[in-house]
Amino acid sequence: MSTTTGSVWRQPAQVWAVAFACVVAFMGIGLVDPILPAIAESLKATPVETELLFTSYLLVTGLAMLITSWVSSRIGAKATLLTGLGLIVVFALLCATSGSVEAVIGFRAGWGLGNALFISTALASIVGAASGGSAAAIVLYEAALGLGIAVGPLLGGLLGEVSWRGPFFGVVVLMAIGFIAVLTLVRDKGGKREPVPFSAPFTALGRPALAILAVAALFYNIGFFVLLAFSPFPLGFGAMGIGFTFFGWGVALAVTSVWVAPVLMRRMRRTTIILTVLPLLAIDLVVAGLVVADAMWLVVCIIVGGLLLGIMNTVLTEAVMEATDLPRSVASSSYSAVRFLGGAAAPPLAALLWHHYNATVPYLFAAASVLLAALTVLLGRKVLAHIDDESEGAGEDAEAILVGDAA
Repeated sequence: MSTTTGSVWRQPAQVWAVAFACVVAFMGIGLVDPILPAIAESLKATPVETELLFTSYLLVTGLAMLITSWVSSRIGAKATLLTGLGLIVVFALLCATSGSVEAVIGFRAGWGLGNALFISTALASIVGAASGGSAAAIVLYEAALGLGIAVGPLLGGLLGEVSWRGPFFGVVVLMAIGFIAVLTLVRDKGGKREPVPFSAPFTALGRPALAILAVAALFYNIGFFVLLAFSPFPLGFGAMGIGFTFFGWGVALAVTSVWVAPVLMRRMRRTTIILTVLPLLAIDLVVAGLVVADAMWLVVCIIVGGLLLGIMNTVLTEAVMEATDLPRSVASSSYSAVRFLGGAAAPPLAALLWHHYNATVPYLFAAASVLLAALTVLLGRKVLAHIDDESEGAGEDAEAILVGDAA
């Protein structure tokens, strides 16, 4: 990775256009959080049915990731970005006008397809156009992710106070702006495209290092989405209360992903960071389960979880980028496909465990999954040795970015 000599925030207009659309796309992850209880009440849906809003979205996102590099290598990055954004606008509008929970679940699946096409191409587009090298691009991408995840619940809470349909209409407007920005500002690279074989993402998972990280991310994402998607129910807050809670969670995630994680990677090996943070996250989830009846302490656990998740997101992204010599779009698509499957399974499983036992058990289940992620990395540490060899260079890049920003 190259070293940046200027600020990560000084970027061409097309980078900011994609970054803005990234913020809105990532808002879609937490947008429905504050309105889950309202949707359940308004559409006469059970908690398990309501949690399927996450499952359909994440399941389709994950599966579609396996074909996105094949699509973008044939029609180009800009066309793929616009197709993804267009699908999100259409299906968010359909969600807003739906009359049943089954319809919203189905339209969220279509939203997931658009999300996969956009997100899988966005990182590569930012890396290709950003000034300051790939390290600066990843920091900018993680900043967009953190901001989107933080603002999504807040917007969902604000608009959800009016109607559960409000957040969906909000995404339609914002994503339409993103579509126009990408259409007018982003330029496709010239030259002949090299089509990626359809089998490339599947073959990539045969690489031991990438496979280990993907399996670890699957279990890690179960913890991530139990905390995100299940917590609104035991909190017992209204839309604004849930929105502010997960706004704080998202801000915590953004701070550690953008500023703390690069500093840690400069000082520690990537696998050491992962094997330190995952057990801490498991402890946080256990505590959340034990204090679930006390809303104030559950909020504290959610915010602390956001701090730990931010570190993990950035470190895992960096690790995947260095895990193989495959094109980054292929490696990212393969890894993301497996990772999102964990996220898709978590919300309804958490709701079922809550229904059959109590509100503590879903958090214990999440903690066990996170420990399995840590065990996967620990057992595969020899295979992952080369990603640690790259850590020193990554740390120098991270330091240069931070120094450049402070100047």
